[in-house]
Amino acid sequence: MTDYQDRTASRGTASEPLAAELTGVVKRFENAKGEVFTAVDGLDLRIRRGEVVAFLGPNGAGKTTSIDILLGLTRPDEGEVRLFGTDPERAVRAGRVAAVLQSGGLLPDLTVEATVRMLASLHPGADPERCMHRAGVTELRDRRVAACSGGEQQRLRFALALLPKPDFLVLDEPTAGMDVVARRDFWAAVREDAARGTTVMFATHYMEEADQFADRVVMVDKGAVVADGSASSIRAAISGRTVSALISPYEAELAARTPGVRATSVRGERTYFSCADSDALLRVLVGETRAREVEVAPRSLEEAFLAITENARADREARADREARAVREARPATPAPVKENA
Repeated sequence: MTDYQDRTASRGTASEPLAAELTGVVKRFENAKGEVFTAVDGLDLRIRRGEVVAFLGPNGAGKTTSIDILLGLTRPDEGEVRLFGTDPERAVRAGRVAAVLQSGGLLPDLTVEATVRMLASLHPGADPERCMHRAGVTELRDRRVAACSGGEQQRLRFALALLPKPDFLVLDEPTAGMDVVARRDFWAAVREDAARGTTVMFATHYMEEADQFADRVVMVDKGAVVADGSASSIRAAISGRTVSALISPYEAELAARTPGVRATSVRGERTYFSCADSDALLRVLVGETRAREVEVAPRSLEEAFLAITENARADREARADREARAVREARPATPAPVKENA
């Protein structure tokens, strides 16, 4: 795991009590063939109060299982989980932790308002009107849940999560299915909670959300943390820049031969060059081609994410090869059969 220590943007401090602490967490499952696989593999994670943490990873990385364990929905096979110093079930029952999950938890035949008011009755002092307003579902109050779109149902789940006035919000793909305006309004509401000191942890496939809203980015792969730090420090740790230009395919092929160019791709009319030495490539583009609208940008968080997870997989494969080779070499040689004289 790579730990990027630059977290100056974090609202929490090292001396404050932890909102969440996962230590050596392991979770295994058995598939239909009876084969056991490890979804979470020794996960260690500590979240300070007031932090906004993006929890990123490719499909199958163990994000959702980790979140289920954090919320007490699944028990780990090994390790310990603490929320505000107590077990997850107790913290959730006390209303200190609330979640917006990807699916489930809604009754299709109830209206939006009936759903919110029913759940509000479980939380003394809850303000259903305020929560519907903040989640942007006030105009949907008379609509049956079954008639709501996927994005509208996510906003309804957010309204339900706000009812207990939680100290810790856990969001699993919260903006899935939302349009651009709904996503903007959702994150504006989350920012208001974070500004008041609410701890927020969110999993998302939208890298720009992690870049814009997170104090800290935690990347996981195969159930283990592979990078942890601010978005800027993670981007900075991946050397090189991206150069893009409007350029003919023939000249792009020539420019791609510049030392330090790692890869090229075409998106729309622009050609993108991933390179270690952007100055060398710029000299070629400006001096030896007819490239137009040349732009230079630092590596994006998405590029850093891909590089880090690919490196982690390469490391695992290399380690597996070494272990397999060691096993083969440790086996005693099979003696050659002895021929008997006739």
